[in-house]
Amino acid sequence: MVTKARRLSHLIFILIGFIIFIAILYGQDFSCTFCDHYSHHLQSLLLSPPILQPLSESVLDEEATNHVKDEKASNSEEKRREKVAAFAVGRAAEGCDIFAGKWVRDEERKPMYEERECPYIQPQLTCQEHGRPDRDYQLWRWQPHACDLPKCVPITCLLIEALTLAFLQLIYASKLENFRNHKKVETCRFNATLMLEALRGKRMLYVGDSLNRGQFVSMICLLHRLVPEDAKSMESSNDSLSVFRFKNYNASVEFYWAPFLLESNADNAVVHRISDRIVRQASINKHGKFWKGADILVFNTYLWWMTGHKMKILNGSFQDDVQDIEQLETEDAYRLAMKSMVKWVQRNMDLNKTRVFFTSMSPTHAQSIEWGGEPGGNCYNETSPIEDPEYWGSDTSKSIMKVIGEELSKSKVPISFLNITQLSSHRKDAHTQIYKKQWSPLTPEQLADPKSYADCVHWCLPGLQDTWNELLFAKLFYP
Repeated sequence: MVTKARRLSHLIFILIGFIIFIAILYGQDFSCTFCDHYSHHLQSLLLSPPILQPLSESVLDEEATNHVKDEKASNSEEKRREKVAAFAVGRAAEGCDIFAGKWVRDEERKPMYEERECPYIQPQLTCQEHGRPDRDYQLWRWQPHACDLPKCVPITCLLIEALTLAFLQLIYASKLENFRNHKKVETCRFNATLMLEALRGKRMLYVGDSLNRGQFVSMICLLHRLVPEDAKSMESSNDSLSVFRFKNYNASVEFYWAPFLLESNADNAVVHRISDRIVRQASINKHGKFWKGADILVFNTYLWWMTGHKMKILNGSFQDDVQDIEQLETEDAYRLAMKSMVKWVQRNMDLNKTRVFFTSMSPTHAQSIEWGGEPGGNCYNETSPIEDPEYWGSDTSKSIMKVIGEELSKSKVPISFLNITQLSSHRKDAHTQIYKKQWSPLTPEQLADPKSYADCVHWCLPGLQDTWNELLFAKLFYP
């Protein structure tokens, strides 16, 4: 008994020493190791008499029988979860909808990066550089109603978890399942170290319009500081594809311009200001060939469909001498794109190894009268969110939202829905407004009326789209 106790003490000291080494190695907050729930549960496991003292055969047989029963009961559920759990390190709390919540002003909140520290932000999104006088839009934190977004530090805790499980295996194997079922490894709101480690040897791809490009740039800004200058690069292999490489991770975060997902006459990533928009039916493979091999896919499409008119759908090819074009209601045309996207995912993605996300509509704020402002105004000079929890602007189509829900629910493969519409609808303050690079000289009339050229579509960085990536982070690792 004495020899066994000494051996156990040695193992405990080895475990603690290794934990300290890993915490220092990854430069993370060591206090994570002692998150209350985690440390208390470890203490009960490590110090409880049943672990340290041998149990009778009858007790062992009873526990084994119960374990088999529990395993059979949860087997089908575990199999279902395994199909959607690529990249997962835990599970979301029961009943937790991270997209239902409110914006909380946090004076101590700092952006996760500074605008000047991220040279990859396009000049259309650098609000501070272009003279925005306030930073209030950076002080708002998203707080879900029924739960919290992940906090603490994940990478160290995950290593601790693996070591703890191995340690418990040496002591008493039958307690492991109980530990797995009750553990709670918490994370910070966005842990760049964990994200980069998860991307090691992999490819993350954002596909869609300029709003998705903004989220792509946000992700780069959140990650790039962990990598030396000579180990990262931004490049474009064609007009549509932009690739940011983390060379020492053999990883990439990419953006592919496809505002309709299907082939269209607006597919040029630089020259695409076309009012007479035409979308080719059943043409997703034209772009999809560039998406193959992605491990994480994030789709979006919305703004370009909102023309105010019926959509022109091309049957055939853009090269046909006589084009067969039919006009469909926006919802019907949009449904064609959603169906094509779902089918493409089903045929080309291995959902046991990869994850697919679809981001809902990004709202605009073109009519301030809708939130109680002056008639004729828009997002210009707005510095705080809309307080009405039920606010839904006329620029955000509920009928399109319905189409998205219907088509994703029919999917035979899991596509995670990033429902950023309602939470973003409150952020009239977070747009670039007039604080961006203007590609054409402003007229005297525009200069006299700044709201006439305010951009109430795109978002300042750092800003709201970093929250979108926080939510993506939560759904990726805690589905």
